[in-house]
Amino acid sequence: MAGMSVKGPYVNDSEEAEVLACRKAIEFTVEASFSELVIEGDSANVMRAISIPLANKSLLGHIYEDIFTSVAGGNNETDRLALLEFKAKIINDPFRVMSSWNDSFHFCRWRGVTCGRRHQRVTMLDLQSSKLVGSISPHVGNLSFLRILTLQNNSFHDEIPLEIGRLRRLQFLLLSNNTFSGKIPSNISNCPSLEYLRVGGNLLTGEIPVMLGTMSKLRVFSLSTNNLIGRIPPSFGNLSFLELFVSTYNNLHGVIPDSLGQLTKLELLGLGANKLFGKIPHSIFNISSINMFDIADNQIQGHLPSDIGLTLPNIKLLYIGNNRFTGSIPVSISNASNLDTLTLNDNKLRGKVPSLEKLNRFSRFTITGNNLGNGGANDLNFICSLTNTTYLTVLSLNINKFGGELPKCIGNLSTSLAWLLLDANKIYGKIPT
Repeated sequence: MAGMSVKGPYVNDSEEAEVLACRKAIEFTVEASFSELVIEGDSANVMRAISIPLANKSLLGHIYEDIFTSVAGGNNETDRLALLEFKAKIINDPFRVMSSWNDSFHFCRWRGVTCGRRHQRVTMLDLQSSKLVGSISPHVGNLSFLRILTLQNNSFHDEIPLEIGRLRRLQFLLLSNNTFSGKIPSNISNCPSLEYLRVGGNLLTGEIPVMLGTMSKLRVFSLSTNNLIGRIPPSFGNLSFLELFVSTYNNLHGVIPDSLGQLTKLELLGLGANKLFGKIPHSIFNISSINMFDIADNQIQGHLPSDIGLTLPNIKLLYIGNNRFTGSIPVSISNASNLDTLTLNDNKLRGKVPSLEKLNRFSRFTITGNNLGNGGANDLNFICSLTNTTYLTVLSLNINKFGGELPKCIGNLSTSLAWLLLDANKIYGKIPT
């Protein structure tokens, strides 16, 4: 008859024994590559068990975070109750989107709700374009596994709840085209995983929170068409992954921060229709990835860089109209061969319009309301360089100082041309047949 005696670590009481057993269960789960682990017991003891040294914590992978969220951030029932609170704030649902939100179905089968397979926790709430009327319940902050919140194109009102800042896994926050009011919550910066933040087309007021410049993963940030005031935070230059920043149609003032020139991945920069002044930082013209730049309808001054067509090789849409630019149109603009739209109207530009022969994709060219031309016979020769594009639909040359006769090549412009404006110049002679 054989006997065996096994001694483990000494424990003082049953509580400490539970902590030790829990910790050993977690360690075994990782070593055995189990996909799930169910722990029953006192929450405080579970938290003590997983509060192991950082060196060991890293070995637990997703298990540590999932246990932490389950204990500290609720469970399936928490999600169900949060969704019911969300439904309670909806006062009109004409499409009956939420008719399935009842006890006849598991909440993971409710319309617009997506759950993760492992935990059956809500990971996405997509109710976009549903004509919903109401406000967002603060209980949305209890959906601790939520990664995507898509509510755009509805009629949500009142303020964006501060509790959204508790959603540490949130990657997409899409709230555009509603009637949200109040300020943009600064604690959205507490969502470290956020990549897309769209709040445009609302009634938001106040300044853009400086703390949003700490969101290191942010790729898309759109807040156009609101009532925002103040300056563009220089901290936004730290958003190194930012690809789109649009703040058009607000009441922002001040200068454009030099730090925006650090955004080397930027593709769309929309600052139009504000009250910005000063000069565009030269570094912005060196962001070669930009394909849309809108600075129209501000009080920006200065010259357009002579090498703009070389430093912005991917530019497609360039809106600079209604500002205070002086100088001439750079000859290099013809090198921006992807250019589709160029609006330079209502500035103080002078001199000769250069050849545009390389702009084969050009569709809109607007230079209305400048001081271009000198009344000479060759002022309009550049028109002949536009016969290379078959996409031209708008050519606005009116209210300048162009002189001479219309060149015969004007008859060779694109058959797609819908607008040709030449009034208020010094043009004479016959219209070519």
